[in-house]
Amino acid sequence: MLTQKYIAIEGPIGVGKTSLCEILAQKLGARPVLEIAEENPFIKDFYKDIRRYAFQTQLFFLLSRYRQQSELHQTDLFSKGLVSDYLFSKDRLFANMILDDNELRLYEQIHSTLNARVLKPDLVVYLQASTDTLLRRISQRGRKFENPITPEYLEELNKAYNYYFFHYEETPLMVVNTNEIDFVHRDADLDDLLTHMGRCQKGTVYYQPVSMKR
Repeated sequence: MLTQKYIAIEGPIGVGKTSLCEILAQKLGARPVLEIAEENPFIKDFYKDIRRYAFQTQLFFLLSRYRQQSELHQTDLFSKGLVSDYLFSKDRLFANMILDDNELRLYEQIHSTLNARVLKPDLVVYLQASTDTLLRRISQRGRKFENPITPEYLEELNKAYNYYFFHYEETPLMVVNTNEIDFVHRDADLDDLLTHMGRCQKGTVYYQPVSMKR
């Protein structure tokens, strides 16, 4: 059993954050904290015209995430535990990608105020995947509003994620390449991940999945 009471799963769109979050929550008897992108009224238009709808989309996500995170203070965290499919502080990653200078200055003022009030996880699990893998997974799940996502956007997003977590020091971090593993359908992959998660108490750990050791 893991000692961490609050775990956040992170990674670019299509990498499998929500799937792993739900599996871990069930396995650990924890409460899943899920972000539902479809609730953002700007998201469909955003993927069609990123520059035009960037600020509205980003601000809605920021405030929605903060509202959800604020509720965590009211839960009995230490009796059950939490597994989230996003990390609140990472919200700035997208803002730096898509906002212009004036929008970013306003966003940063709001974000810095809200971030100081949010619970920090005991462990962040960052899921990586190649752009081709992300495109395939996005296509397989068949969400219509994601159809306009381009390989160029995903490539830029991947680079931004890697840069962000290369410099990340707020909490213990596990970096997992998911190109060749399947937590959903292979129990050995999930069990091996859980074993190594339990050992992540400080710093950054680069995890080599059991599937890649064969």
